[in-house]
Amino acid sequence: MKTSNQQKKALEILKILKQLYPDATCSLTYDSPVQLLVATILSAQCTDERVNKVTPELFTRFPDAQSLANADREVLETLIRSTGFYRNKAKNIQGACQKIMQDFDGKVPQTMEELLLLSGVARKTANVVLAHAFGINAGVTVDTHVKRLSQRLGLTKATDPVKIEKDLMALLPQKDWENFSIRIIYHGRQICKARTPNCQDCQLANLCSFIS
Repeated sequence: MKTSNQQKKALEILKILKQLYPDATCSLTYDSPVQLLVATILSAQCTDERVNKVTPELFTRFPDAQSLANADREVLETLIRSTGFYRNKAKNIQGACQKIMQDFDGKVPQTMEELLLLSGVARKTANVVLAHAFGINAGVTVDTHVKRLSQRLGLTKATDPVKIEKDLMALLPQKDWENFSIRIIYHGRQICKARTPNCQDCQLANLCSFIS
């Protein structure tokens, strides 16, 4: 069980993050739930900045689930090549969109259980889509930044993303699950970097286990 001190610490971290990054939001560019789904799949082991350079042409050519489901695979691969692992990503995007067309009437499903049935979709992707496309906080999105900072801040000892998510869900109010992730990602990019954390300028330093 989580201690009250750990919960108090998590809430203080959340409060500071809200003050530091009041306008933080999903940095992927999209116009619909299916475009967010595709952009999130593309963001695996790739920066959001790179994804946002690829998706304008991709979504001009293939703007919805139907067009993506019927796309020529080689064309799709060429358009997303620079995001890395492009063959597997193209396969997953097309597979997900085909299932959306076949089983969900062409619409991105709005539950965790249904989203996890789609190719290339694990809890991280599903959490992003649910929170930002539909305003549903089903869990905490755990990417590399959230994993690193949550461990450094002493909010979890787990290494598995699903276990980290479970720990964070127990510490934070459900309404803040996604905005915690977004803000801590911003902090990870700007201050608490993997190899060169800027502890001197970190406003979470007095709450951090990494430097204590």
